[in-house]
Amino acid sequence: MTPRTILHVDLDAFFAAVEQRDHPELAGKPVVVGMGGTGDRGVVSAASYEARRFGVHSAMPIRTARRLCPTCVFVPVDGATYQRVSREVMAILRRFTPLVEPVSIDEAFLDVTASRALFGDGETIARRIKQAIRDELRLTASVGVARTKLVAKIASDLRKPDGLVVVPPGEEATFLAPLAISRLWGVGPQTASALADFGVRTIGDLAAMDRAALTRRLGQHGASLVDRAHGIDADPVDDPDAAKSIGHEHTFDVDTADPEVIERTLLAMAEGVSGRIRAAGTKAATITVKVRDTAFHTVTRQRTLPEPTDLTEPIWRTALDLARPETRGKRIRLVGISASGFGEREHLGLFEPDDPRQRRATAAADELRRRYGPRAVTRARLLRTGLPAPFERDHGTAAERRGEHAADVQRTGRKRPVAPEPAPGDLDEDLEPDVDPEPDDAIDLGAVGGDSPA
Repeated sequence: MTPRTILHVDLDAFFAAVEQRDHPELAGKPVVVGMGGTGDRGVVSAASYEARRFGVHSAMPIRTARRLCPTCVFVPVDGATYQRVSREVMAILRRFTPLVEPVSIDEAFLDVTASRALFGDGETIARRIKQAIRDELRLTASVGVARTKLVAKIASDLRKPDGLVVVPPGEEATFLAPLAISRLWGVGPQTASALADFGVRTIGDLAAMDRAALTRRLGQHGASLVDRAHGIDADPVDDPDAAKSIGHEHTFDVDTADPEVIERTLLAMAEGVSGRIRAAGTKAATITVKVRDTAFHTVTRQRTLPEPTDLTEPIWRTALDLARPETRGKRIRLVGISASGFGEREHLGLFEPDDPRQRRATAAADELRRRYGPRAVTRARLLRTGLPAPFERDHGTAAERRGEHAADVQRTGRKRPVAPEPAPGDLDEDLEPDVDPEPDDAIDLGAVGGDSPA
């Protein structure tokens, strides 16, 4: 059987690199993408490699980033531009194979097994992709080449930025052996701690473990980890057109216990989620709500709907039912809504008793938003609330939406401001703990996330 050839393509510090490309005055400077609201309460969406030398990384609180790097230039997220550039990157990848699986806005897996006769071996294809991205988009990407997604992903992370690592078939275990166990999929802090009890520090240590002993300790997960330590991964490159979830999240400028504020915010997000579901021509069967309180304790709750939907009201009502028990009597930092369980519209719509008038009104509002921007039509309850309009994305994109709303900037042509470099005396001394929460505004396509840390 001919071994598969899988590529993992990962753009380097994507958001920050786009900003440095589009704003030459930022070239060579430590750039952080992500500006907080009141009191710098946001999180870092991306950091240039110059900023990373100071210890700044994605998902870090903005306050912590300012403390680590007082000379960093902070810029707001420009979602529309990142979406456009991501689409351009994915278009380049699809020149080499139709089997492209975006896993976030800035990375994707490719199965080029059937493309080798036309374009050359995996390394040759990887070099051609890197060159096309550099020549056409003035960005760099790191690529891993292997016969499994697992090994290709690990390989692409090793020599950033602008790296290329090829793992020949049959050499997966040798390649993985000296690497830290934390690089292996499925090894989080708790699993790493359990493996440390066995003296496991590297992937090679894990590969040498007795499978039965590890299964007794960790269950079937232990057996799968041994397989991964040998580079065994049968996971295929998924259907590129199958978005797994659509969602929005919002971090409040000030933690709130006000039910009205929370409900309005959920309504705004339900409006955005339903609009993206309709734009995709599908309906969602499952609604998930995420709530993070002032202590960074995060819970998620999920419910399957009686009938799949693409309308705001059932999504919002379900979200309210799920969120209320988790927000009652608490100060809330973040809320989010996501929809999943998608199917074909013509099949799902057979049994849903839509109100024709509501459907016509929804279609009219969608058309106005398409023609005049996402803020052209809004609900009365959302007027003068100060809530940002939902960050519109294609499936497969992820990132936060802080700063000026991208659609407004595009429409008016106003140049996005670059925050001045703060003087040391201007820094807020009341710093948040140096914790690494997940990005507050990440959205998944099957992976949430924003710009990846690498």
